[in-house]
Amino acid sequence: MVAKIKKITFSILSPNIIKSLAMVRIVTSDLYDVDGYPVEGGVMDPRLGVVDPGLHCRTCGSSIGECPGHFGYLELAKPVLHILYAKAIYRLLKISCKKCGKILSKEPKHVKEITRNPPGKCPHCEEPQGKVKFVKPYTFYEDKEEMNPEQIRERFERVPDEELRKVGFLGGRPEWLIMTLLPISPVTTRPSITLESGEKSEDDLTHKLVDIVRINQSLRENIDIGAPDFIIKDLWELLQYHVSTYFDNELTGAPQARHRSGRPLKGMIQRLKRKEGRIRGNLLGKRVNFSSRTVISPDPRISINEVGVPTVVAQELTIDVPVTKLNIKFIKDLMAMEKVNYVKRPEGRRIKLTPENKADLIENLTEGWSVDRQLADGDIVLFNRQPSLHRPSIMAHRVRVMPYKTFRIAPQVCPPYNADFDGDEMNLHALQTEEARVEASELIDVKNNIISPRFGGPLIGLDLDQISGMYLLTRGKNTYTKKQVLEMFGRAGIDMEIPEKEVFTGKEVFSLLLPKNLSMEFKANACEQCNTCLRDKCKYDAWVKIKDGQLVTGTIDSAAVGAFKGKIISRLHRVVDTEEIKNFIDNSGRLAVSFVVARGFTIGISDLDLPPAVMEDVNKRVDKAEKESNELIDKFGHKHLKILPGLTAEQSLETQILNVLSGALNDISEIVEKEIKPSDVIIMANSGAKGSLVNITQMAACVGQEAILGQRIKRGYLKRTLPHFKKGDLSADAHGFVKTGFKQALTPTELFWNVMNGREGLMDKSLRTRKSGYMQRRLINALQDLHINHNMVVKNSAGQIIQFIAGEDGVDPSKSDSGEVHWKG
Repeated sequence: MVAKIKKITFSILSPNIIKSLAMVRIVTSDLYDVDGYPVEGGVMDPRLGVVDPGLHCRTCGSSIGECPGHFGYLELAKPVLHILYAKAIYRLLKISCKKCGKILSKEPKHVKEITRNPPGKCPHCEEPQGKVKFVKPYTFYEDKEEMNPEQIRERFERVPDEELRKVGFLGGRPEWLIMTLLPISPVTTRPSITLESGEKSEDDLTHKLVDIVRINQSLRENIDIGAPDFIIKDLWELLQYHVSTYFDNELTGAPQARHRSGRPLKGMIQRLKRKEGRIRGNLLGKRVNFSSRTVISPDPRISINEVGVPTVVAQELTIDVPVTKLNIKFIKDLMAMEKVNYVKRPEGRRIKLTPENKADLIENLTEGWSVDRQLADGDIVLFNRQPSLHRPSIMAHRVRVMPYKTFRIAPQVCPPYNADFDGDEMNLHALQTEEARVEASELIDVKNNIISPRFGGPLIGLDLDQISGMYLLTRGKNTYTKKQVLEMFGRAGIDMEIPEKEVFTGKEVFSLLLPKNLSMEFKANACEQCNTCLRDKCKYDAWVKIKDGQLVTGTIDSAAVGAFKGKIISRLHRVVDTEEIKNFIDNSGRLAVSFVVARGFTIGISDLDLPPAVMEDVNKRVDKAEKESNELIDKFGHKHLKILPGLTAEQSLETQILNVLSGALNDISEIVEKEIKPSDVIIMANSGAKGSLVNITQMAACVGQEAILGQRIKRGYLKRTLPHFKKGDLSADAHGFVKTGFKQALTPTELFWNVMNGREGLMDKSLRTRKSGYMQRRLINALQDLHINHNMVVKNSAGQIIQFIAGEDGVDPSKSDSGEVHWKG
């Protein structure tokens, strides 16, 4: 029969337990003798554990790394309060009788209820009760008279066990909260380090323990010689301070204990909590071997599940390979090429491969040995970009050893990592066991994470120039000779049989990449530019129709093959396997770049030129908007302004002015769209590769209203935004309206409005990232014990049902089509 744990209870350490756990009684504040050997009875006593190589623990006989460390104890000359339980001590003082020790209530009540309404007399012995006051960090008063730890301990000793159960105090005896023995932590928890000079530098906790032992000795000596009360009281308070700051060196109302350099010492609490503490810094996340980190750069020719690894990294990272009769020749060849760093003998001895011993090791290599070989093409590794906010922030890639110093990835794989190439760094982990490599290739290979686990659409798709190239290739009825098509595929590195035809349309070239069983229809981005959908006769060639793997009509843009919304990639997920989807994304990206390289793709400042007549129309529309806003201000001044429902007169004015100015920008955008000459800037916007019509309008014609928190700019000087305007001026100019475009040059005040808006964006991004990161961390911690049972019921670790069906619909988003389930049968 298997025994099951029914419950675990935690309690305060009693003096007896502290003594029984300890191996050493600490009696001196000295650390080392004249020979540099730890003093017996000091806080570095060799019986507390070992931290130096070559030494053995005097308690368990183990060496460094094997000895867990052992506790000691210090007998305190006077009892001190346990600072971490100051609030519990305060509550117990308030709810217990100072004479009989019983709880100040005859029936069981919650502690908060008793402390909220304490009775004037004890209901058991009729003793009048004093008013208890707590002054942080560790001082208690009763009727304005200070209570020392001895008095508090005596009072707690009188509280019966059955009375403690009434108020739920189940952690042992309350007098244990007043310490008479201090546990001395093992040396292994506070190791000393030897500096280059040969001197030893002690841990912060050791410094604190030395202070505690020294003050304790001084207090004991003064008590023994019958020193005056005020000296004993001062030393007692100092002992209380050092014990308290040993536990927590950030106490309210107490100065921080510091090094001679002025740096605050880290107490027990500081060692555990926060991002750099033991839990988050050393247990939840830690430094690991077999990993590398460097800057990333793009390579549109490598596959989405490959990572370009610098030669210098591949030579340093190794994989353990056991020698068998099947691979011994291969391994010897690797050793001959100096692709092996270490050789391990069966008994565990590790030998570094050098030019001097290479021939000897190759000759003696036999089955049962193992080698640490360098990373090679095709090895599976984990690739990660921090912050790791969702599952695809870490995926498995195949190594491709390349020159230079950066990791290279395909641009298509940037969205799941939220990566760009402005200096981002990423981590690579070389997997050490066969099990780990198989697991990684099955579960977190890039091709198995193309569909998002959050929304069911593609996380990986074509990006930037790739989308522009695909848009240019498939738009309209462009034709290409067979030679041009072969050159295109050759540049792209795509090995594919091309049909025997003399002339190909761009649509036919793209169709060569599609599987024959794909048929679908959808709208491209350009479809949003008109209200009436003519499908096959669309003037923008925006109705995409694919039949049996042939693109019949339509232009391929970000709506078809882009990340997050690529409809073709979504549909492929339902008709072909992940390997084919990966090949389609690889090949279409390479083909698009190959086409763009041959055609050329560039933008210049002249692309944003507008004819003088058009600029005149733009200026007229700006003047009209200013005139309309001035009329609204005039109506507001004469109290004739139409008040909008739920808004004040001032709010109504601001809303109406914003509507007028944004309407002007929309009209100017329409003018720009009609009149601007065709260029690659327009292609980027129309294809969804990058930018939008609003960006082009702001560069070429008019920036428009700069907004702070969604409103016109109001902040600045008293009753005006800048000293350049009159007080009370409500005009568009005075509140952030920028008349010109970036190309025409902004006035100093317009530039200032623009910089204000930019600063808001930067601040907002910074604060939002921090806040959402912290919220996500708390949410994950709250949900980490949830699991989905075989019957789709979500339960927590206690077996309680959280949801009857996972996600309320039982749908796995990564196996759905953007959240929709298409049932078969």
